[in-house]
Amino acid sequence: MGWAIRLAIGLVLLAVVVAGAVYALTYHPDDIEAGEVTCTEGAAPLKPGQQVRVMSWNIQYLAGRGYVFWYDVPDGTGPDKRPSKESLARTLQEVVQEIREEDPDVVLLQEVDRSSARTDGRDQLAQIKARLAGAYPCTASAYYWKSRFVPHPQVLGEVGMSLGVLSKTRIDSATRHQLPHICGNPVTVAFNFDRAVLATELAVRGGEPLTVLNTHLDAFAQGCDTMERQVAAVREILADTDGAWVLGGDFNLLATRSAYDRLPKAQRRLYAPETELTPLLEDYRSFPSVADVDGGDPAYATHLSNDPAVTAPDRTIDYLFYADGLRVRAEEVRQDDPKVSDHFSVLATITVPR
Repeated sequence: MGWAIRLAIGLVLLAVVVAGAVYALTYHPDDIEAGEVTCTEGAAPLKPGQQVRVMSWNIQYLAGRGYVFWYDVPDGTGPDKRPSKESLARTLQEVVQEIREEDPDVVLLQEVDRSSARTDGRDQLAQIKARLAGAYPCTASAYYWKSRFVPHPQVLGEVGMSLGVLSKTRIDSATRHQLPHICGNPVTVAFNFDRAVLATELAVRGGEPLTVLNTHLDAFAQGCDTMERQVAAVREILADTDGAWVLGGDFNLLATRSAYDRLPKAQRRLYAPETELTPLLEDYRSFPSVADVDGGDPAYATHLSNDPAVTAPDRTIDYLFYADGLRVRAEEVRQDDPKVSDHFSVLATITVPR
């Protein structure tokens, strides 16, 4: 056998070994699969006509303030890799305190670590639920970043990040919907996020369930059509959702061209001048709305970057969307000072249809 043939066989075998190792380390969810649900026996359903307060909040894996992580600055040179144990404990208490103060009936959380080395392998959803002392008997969750080891030089460890739902009332089921992946070579994509929508059905006594949907779309997706494809996938999921629903999450997208133009040039790197969110904004009522964002009122800003160059909340990238005809009674963005996360919670009160 010639050396060229032996080399070719060796390279093929090496590729097979590498592909097998990558597969073993990474997460491979089905396009549609059941989410994880836990519910205390006897949890009550919602009632027709009941007022339901909804909170959506990216809690930044309880990292807290005072850090500049590698992804927080335009050149990727943020010095911090993980929060301290003290910061994690403090931020856990602050998140729990905010939930207690707002007293929502259902909480949609993004960036919830459940098995990450950077947060000491803790299940943050379980920690929050336990600190709330029985106020939320039901939870639902679904991973959207999971690997036994991520070889990125700023990670170099196990990751497990999920969408989480806390509910005061009975959850009948939860479904995880896989979203399109970010562009890249197969190895990079395998270790990257598996963005998703978690659709959770809340039982309604004598009626159709109220569906609460939770998501966190990609960032750092410039140069390909990831955001368009993810928004299109979310629209398809909503089109297939029967009855009343509310969708919340971190969309990582601005709402208008004026919102883009108001950002300093260095901060525009994450966004397109003409937002990919337009189809959702045109199809459904949202909070904050296009008018809210277009007016430039800082009260509707939902994000305060950890980048030291950003000194005040300056963009809206977290939203609630509502099914047609769903009654909405109150809406607000809670802007914390000092901030608990790099995102602020978005809240609304809706009415369960009769």
